[in-house]
Amino acid sequence: MTSTTPSFAELGLPPALLRVLDDHGVTVPFPIQAAALPDALAGRDVLGRGRTGSGKTLAFGLGMLARTAGRRAQPKEPLALVLVPTRELAQQVGEALTPYAEALGLRLATVVGGVSLGRQAAALRDGAEIVVATPGRLHDLVERNGCRLGRVRIAVVDEADRMSDLGFLPQVTGVLDQVRGDGQRMLFSATLDRDVDHLVRAYLREPAVHSVDPSSGAVAAIDHHVFLVHGPDRYAVTTEIAARDGRVLLFLDTKHGVDQLTRHLRANGVAAAALHSGKSQPQRTGTLARFKDGGITALVATNVAARGLHIDDLDLVINVDPATDPKDYLHRAGRTARAGRSGTVVTLVLSGQRRETSQVMTDAGVTPEVTKVRSGEAVLSRITGARTPSGKPLDRTAAATGPKNHNKPFRGLGSAKDDTRTAGTGGRKSRKTNEARTLAEARKAARIRRGG
Repeated sequence: MTSTTPSFAELGLPPALLRVLDDHGVTVPFPIQAAALPDALAGRDVLGRGRTGSGKTLAFGLGMLARTAGRRAQPKEPLALVLVPTRELAQQVGEALTPYAEALGLRLATVVGGVSLGRQAAALRDGAEIVVATPGRLHDLVERNGCRLGRVRIAVVDEADRMSDLGFLPQVTGVLDQVRGDGQRMLFSATLDRDVDHLVRAYLREPAVHSVDPSSGAVAAIDHHVFLVHGPDRYAVTTEIAARDGRVLLFLDTKHGVDQLTRHLRANGVAAAALHSGKSQPQRTGTLARFKDGGITALVATNVAARGLHIDDLDLVINVDPATDPKDYLHRAGRTARAGRSGTVVTLVLSGQRRETSQVMTDAGVTPEVTKVRSGEAVLSRITGARTPSGKPLDRTAAATGPKNHNKPFRGLGSAKDDTRTAGTGGRKSRKTNEARTLAEARKAARIRRGG
């Protein structure tokens, strides 16, 4: 920060908000806050981009709360709305804004799927000035007449690029069509590109545009590495990294892959847990809480954890499956190096993935350090803190998924050396001979059963 950065008081925030900021040790605005708050407080539409972890929640939240202060919502009729793509981000935004809302006497409700719709409907029925919601659950409540949006005068779309995807866009536009036409709209994200043009053109009026970081700014404080790994060694490399002394967030593409890796890590003594959309919301909330307090050291997740998730002092992210989209890469990477801290992002790349991964990195504005690695190598430990896992299963059933022969070096799931392959060129022939003998015996048994 420079000496020219205005204080929160100079930005015109109410004294009640200034006291909460001071209580939380938030003394100097981040650049996106200093840039966007004056326009947010003035009621202007805002289009904001700031690198992940840069304080966007308070950039829109403080202005929204200050402009709502002193007003009272009628049952089922909120006055301000924040739309976010995931349950985790909704809860995180709600938790971040709650102390400021309470200081102003404002009621805040979080509306997400996976938890009791009845309780959320009751909160709206009791009256909530501020609603933080995922589009799907909000749509359900509107359809059931549990929420009416006609009095919403401030609407915020967070992670706007994700909310512009085809899966979200109809619900987002459906919501924005129902809020007050003369109200204030604010769109924020770590990346703003042509994907959000439709929302900007349709719903923002002469917005104040604030882009405090270049598109590649999201990765400025991060060391980026590509590890070229041999396919059969990938799980062993992943396991050694996950066994490090410290937390690590690992990304995979599918729920099945997440569950499989989590079972494997726990079978080898790593305190791992899975996070994906197939888990119930209480499970997801509990898993995140244990990861934040250190009860879990390896969080294995799909892209559900890539957006907006804030974990203090997380210094390592592993792409076990490489991101196939530059925005996904930036958002995954943004889970580390939060609030100006530094971090490391490692992507494991098989030989057939090198060209596509290289293009994704280029499009993301990243020039990674590329290293060939094998499990057990010193370079792996130097960059990630990798170490040999204890091998002691953490669950009663986990032992069954571990390596059978502990006297042999473990080379990763699905890569234990097959004796028929390591016995020279005759190994494959021996395996074929065994398969033929088994088939012949099965046919003979069938003939006997038929009386032949």
